[in-house]
Amino acid sequence: MSSSGGAVSIASSSSAASAGGSVLDVGSLVSQLVSAAQSPQAAVITSQTKVVTTKISALGSFKGALSTFQSALTAIDTPRSFAVQTASSSNEAVFTASASSSAVAGTYNVTVSQLAQSQQLVSKPFVGGSSATVGTGTLSVSLGGSSFNVTIDSTDNTVAGIAVAINSATGNPGVTATVVTGTDGAHLVLSSSLTGATNTIQVSETDAGMSLSALTYATGNTANYTQNAAAQDAKFSIAGVAYSNSSNTVSNAVDGVTLNLLATTSGSGATLTVASDTTTISDNIASFVSAYNTMQATLVSLGSYDAASGSAGPMLGDPLLQGMQNQLRQTLNSVVNSGSAAYNTLTSIGITSKSDGTLSLDSTKLANALATNSGAVTQLFAGKGGVAATLNSQLTTELASNGVVDSRSQSLVKQENTLTQQQTDLTTRMAALRVSLTTQFTALDTLLSKLQTTSAYLTQAFASLPSNQGKNG
Repeated sequence: MSSSGGAVSIASSSSAASAGGSVLDVGSLVSQLVSAAQSPQAAVITSQTKVVTTKISALGSFKGALSTFQSALTAIDTPRSFAVQTASSSNEAVFTASASSSAVAGTYNVTVSQLAQSQQLVSKPFVGGSSATVGTGTLSVSLGGSSFNVTIDSTDNTVAGIAVAINSATGNPGVTATVVTGTDGAHLVLSSSLTGATNTIQVSETDAGMSLSALTYATGNTANYTQNAAAQDAKFSIAGVAYSNSSNTVSNAVDGVTLNLLATTSGSGATLTVASDTTTISDNIASFVSAYNTMQATLVSLGSYDAASGSAGPMLGDPLLQGMQNQLRQTLNSVVNSGSAAYNTLTSIGITSKSDGTLSLDSTKLANALATNSGAVTQLFAGKGGVAATLNSQLTTELASNGVVDSRSQSLVKQENTLTQQQTDLTTRMAALRVSLTTQFTALDTLLSKLQTTSAYLTQAFASLPSNQGKNG
């Protein structure tokens, strides 16, 4: 039995039937029937799953584009982000400077009369050189308010051994020991890594004034060393105010400003200038424009339609996409109370919209706005109702947990899970159908086989009867 157009076909074997074997191809017949029942339903589920999967992917791209753009807003969405200051020196051979956001614009004269330096001591010569034996015992070495002990025994009682022991001692706050050899012998050189007048080196010993006493040094006991460099503070003045500091790095003389002193001055000194860092601010605004254009390219692609090919973006006509694009445009085109009628829109500082929805930046116009009224530019982006502040607030709401985007995502995932369950249920039903059909057709096959055997027997029996039996009767 067969049928065209994809209908089920039943195959049988005459030779098998005559021999009493299988009449039906049960496996093939069951597979065709199951496929005929399963394929239409599976096709619908597959099609719907593809649509939902595409929507989930598109929503992920949509959310990612918004999140990336929002990250770019952090550099311009608060007044503090515009409080970027720069500090400069009129003579960087004398000092360099840097400023934090807490610095206040201004100009200050700086004179440096003395640089901070660390102490360095050079011992008397040891004629035997670096291997000359000095003695054993314990040296107590101090630097400023910290001290540490160095135990010297027979393994390191030479000039070189003592230097190694000092350098490797536990608790050493910054005293380094070096052996310098001259024509007169080896000298132990002790150097401090800390600058400042209070960070002086002192050395005492515990061998009762024996051989290690040649290495002692303290106030009133300076004969064993020559002071090659004295511990001293930096001395300088800013705007005529005298100040001293233990380090040449000065961070507490002018609020928000760090100076690195490099040389002393003569005459009128050098000038420190603290001003708004318009270069960094301009760069941050340019990054905002670039980030918006990147996001816009993604949103346009998601909602696009190509008339020539008839292909559409996965979010074409989607109210979520359209609503976000409209909201963004309204914010970008808004008039902000910046305190200045001249600089209260993005257009007024050089940011304009192009026909494709992206933004362009006139750097010269922005620079003029920052130079003329940087406060208005700050308010335009970061003040109450400012463009960047508003955008950040809007995106936070849209991307929040249980927000519009998250709700859409949850709905799509739920649809995907439902379709997955439908596919699982269909597979289960078809497996049960296969078992049922196999049982039924196997029984039918067995019955047909018996009937075929009986038919063959009767045919053979009738064929063996005498042909004239009926006439003689």
